[in-house]
Amino acid sequence: MQDAEIAARILLDQGQEHCVETSHGVLHVTVHGAGNVRRPAILTFHDVGMDSKSCFSTLFKFEEMQEIVKNFTVVHVDAPGQEDGAAIYPAGYQYATMDQISDMLPAVLQYFNHSVFIFPERCFTSFLHSRSQLTNPEAVEGLVLINVDTNARGWMDWAAQKLSNLTSSLSDQILSHLFSQEEMSANTELIQTHKERIAKAPNLINIELFWKSYQGRRDLNIERNNTFKCPVMLVVGDQAPYEEAAVECNSKLDPTTTSFLKVCPSPVFYPSKLTEAFKYFIQGMGYMASSCMTRLSRSRTTSLSSSYSMEGSRSRSRTLSQGSQGGQLPPSPSHTMEVSC
Repeated sequence: MQDAEIAARILLDQGQEHCVETSHGVLHVTVHGAGNVRRPAILTFHDVGMDSKSCFSTLFKFEEMQEIVKNFTVVHVDAPGQEDGAAIYPAGYQYATMDQISDMLPAVLQYFNHSVFIFPERCFTSFLHSRSQLTNPEAVEGLVLINVDTNARGWMDWAAQKLSNLTSSLSDQILSHLFSQEEMSANTELIQTHKERIAKAPNLINIELFWKSYQGRRDLNIERNNTFKCPVMLVVGDQAPYEEAAVECNSKLDPTTTSFLKVCPSPVFYPSKLTEAFKYFIQGMGYMASSCMTRLSRSRTTSLSSSYSMEGSRSRSRTLSQGSQGGQLPPSPSHTMEVSC
């Protein structure tokens, strides 16, 4: 009964809205949870063509996600001008660059006095949070990067975008960023819903500015000697638009602190797989140690144990904090999983 009451409270929780002043403008932030500062917060940042509600509501209200949500404060950040009811920017408005948006995030952490798990959705915010961790490593305890592309646009990308600007609507351009052709063909109803929502958005001008900001991103220059200082979980959907970029990113990260999860089909359409992987990631960092292992975790433990026993000298054993307050854990070897739904 108690678990049912907690789940009902989470589902009905509309969150507390805040406007956080930063060096590059105001960010709209919605906070869910009790605010336990002894644990890091889960901070999210939505993708282009969405706001925090349309991007994360389904995932964080997903039944299997409730065990995570009740243990952590969740902080949803909206990009400038992207929240529901945002004022329309005037003609000629200079929208924040990717670097500037990244520089705005530490102000959110300071405002709520939290260290943070980063849990972005899709490519844009993966790039954004990647840069934020490189510039503020002490503020980030873990990164979950979904369909990440850490590279700036090349000449071919630039030419393709110029052609797309002439032949495609803004909503079609954003959809091709969010979904692969295979995903759009297989999920026509969902894709049509997204397309109509973008096309009819009252702040369409703001969305276009946000989109152009991402198109003008700089290369993160990630290498083995210039990489993240925290555990990282890379998640990519099979046949996702940024699958190759995610694989390339994985090759440049520290293999002792990086996990790579390939979900078939995309995690966007199967939140259960993303939830299970995220729960396992949290447990591996010493939080929720007493929580029951999920189906994916059990499968992964068996698979990895078999794999490492073949190598003889490599072990995956970890000691989790029984108090679930986190702490330093021994590094584990990198590993790759492919999960079919």
